Amino acid sequence: MSNPQQLRYSKEHEWLSAAEDGVATVGITEFAANALGDVVFAQLPEVGDTVTAGETCGELESTKSVSDLYSPVTGEVTAANQDVVDDPSLVNSAPFEGGWLFKVRVTEEPQDLLSVDEYTAFSGN
Repeated sequence: MSNPQQLRYSKEHEWLSAAEDGVATVGITEFAANALGDVVFAQLPEVGDTVTAGETCGELESTKSVSDLYSPVTGEVTAANQDVVDDPSLVNSAPFEGGWLFKVRVTEEPQDLLSVDEYTAFSGN
């Protein structure tokens, strides 16, 4: 399992891209997708919603369980990935590409986001 170097990670197993024009992309890591099993339903935050770092903003349901989705940053949702809503298996097959979950205009970024090396050590992968 390899986590992309350019991303930052939360201890809740979300990843965050670098912000472009203040907007960052959020998804879950391959580690989290594998732990969930086959994702069959995704409830994502809606465009215009305000999300808060460390707080739940949606959920992912798999054949094993339902897991809360946490926002790694605070801001306003600018896009939700309709492809994932229509085909939740994208979270498993392409967690860092087509399986992204939402985009957020970042207003506050916590200081505890992890580098790839820190996340790899934290997750054991």
